[in-house]
Amino acid sequence: MTAGLTIILLLVLLLPFFVKPIEKNLEPFLFLMGLVAAKVSGVFHWELFVQAMKDPIFITIAVLAAGLLFKWLKTPVEKRMLMISNRVDIRLFLSVIIVVLGLLSSVITAIIAAIVLVSIVSILNLDRKTEVQTVILACFSIGLGAVLTPIGEPLATITTSKLQKDFFYLFQLIGFEVVLAVVVIGWIAFFTLKPKKSTDSLKGINEAESYAEIMIRSFKIYLFVMGLTLLGAGYEPLVNRYLLDLQPGMLYWINMISAVLDNATLAAAEISPAMSTETIRFLLLGLIISGGMLIPGNIPNIISANKLGITSREWARYGVPFGLMVMIVFFIYLLFVG
Repeated sequence: MTAGLTIILLLVLLLPFFVKPIEKNLEPFLFLMGLVAAKVSGVFHWELFVQAMKDPIFITIAVLAAGLLFKWLKTPVEKRMLMISNRVDIRLFLSVIIVVLGLLSSVITAIIAAIVLVSIVSILNLDRKTEVQTVILACFSIGLGAVLTPIGEPLATITTSKLQKDFFYLFQLIGFEVVLAVVVIGWIAFFTLKPKKSTDSLKGINEAESYAEIMIRSFKIYLFVMGLTLLGAGYEPLVNRYLLDLQPGMLYWINMISAVLDNATLAAAEISPAMSTETIRFLLLGLIISGGMLIPGNIPNIISANKLGITSREWARYGVPFGLMVMIVFFIYLLFVG
């Protein structure tokens, strides 16, 4: 069983990087790998399949509803944002956007928050450096804020389901730290960004999405979370055998691989109800912070970078040092305060 699950995990982590058709069809691939993992570990049964069908319902509805709402309101929202940005200090505007999108992402979902971010950045016509830094800081903020409810992002959905907790569990577990971090990121943006009007701005895809695109994205999220549920159940015996005895601090730094691998997939493979609350706090914060460091680490990063044409090198130049700084601060906090 261990050898089989190890091979499956390597396939899940590596194939999307090297096989383009899998990268473009990650959701059905992950669903298939989840089925295989559950079968190999001997945990697949009808009740698990029903649970896997139930887990994605709320986040799928949230993604669909928020996507439709933003499609209908896109033009007036952009006009209002442009009007406000012209009337207030641009640094204050960017800082507020970063904080607001971070806090709202747990309600409107990280996916829609990223689409709103792209829409706002596309109309500002600031210099490219400022816009890239703004997008990266905002994606850190969105990645943090979205974890507070099960509808915010797949990582939160799968964590709540695996631990069999209620809707507000993650908010109660790490809400204080996350909200504080989102506000501090906004504060950092205000004092570090040096925006100026420029023709060298990010030129990306900012057209309104079609109804078909919104529906397809919602279905992909459903399939993605369903696959994560099956994958998580399949790896639970392995987690209980090898990870439960690791120090929380060690897990925290191991999860820096979330910078290059989607953090929801890692959460599905790692989190177990048998873990202590302290371990889960270390594990989750390590995943969601490092998930902002590089483009593949989180859904908002991927959406924003693809739509705005931000390169991996541009992202890494700012995202890696900023993420490392936040990781160190949180590690010290968790050791001595949290």
